[in-house]
Amino acid sequence: MPFDEGFESPGQFEFGFLVHDVSRLRRTVFDNALKPLDITRSQWWVLVHLSRHQPTTSADLAKILDIGGVALGDLLERLERKNYVIRKRIPGDRRVRQVEMTREGKALLHEMQARTVDLNSAMLAGMGEDELTRVEDILHRMKLRLQEMNLEAKADKEK
Repeated sequence: MPFDEGFESPGQFEFGFLVHDVSRLRRTVFDNALKPLDITRSQWWVLVHLSRHQPTTSADLAKILDIGGVALGDLLERLERKNYVIRKRIPGDRRVRQVEMTREGKALLHEMQARTVDLNSAMLAGMGEDELTRVEDILHRMKLRLQEMNLEAKADKEK
């Protein structure tokens, strides 16, 4: 598709589309890979972050995931019904709940990680280690810059 001549940087414009498309397609392929495990993308996202930050409170997990408490509560309820997480009341504060992954949740996470390794290997087939290292570095720096921009925007709103 021809690039609109009104834009000055066609490469940068295309770059945004590519990042979006790669992310979307990877999520779709990953969803298909996890479908036999009967877990949704939102649920695996909670488990992955919980594994990195547990034990934690529901409120802190919601901040980490950048979602509302009600949405997280619904996800945790479904994960709890499947016995992947447990929510415990903290003594002395009935409002706060600590979230931990169960043995079954850890086993599921292990299976998800194995499938992720297979998926990433297939997705990155044909790329050299040096190429992958460079792409990871670029994406990491972009993520940091976007986080900075987000903080700057929040600070501007508070002024």
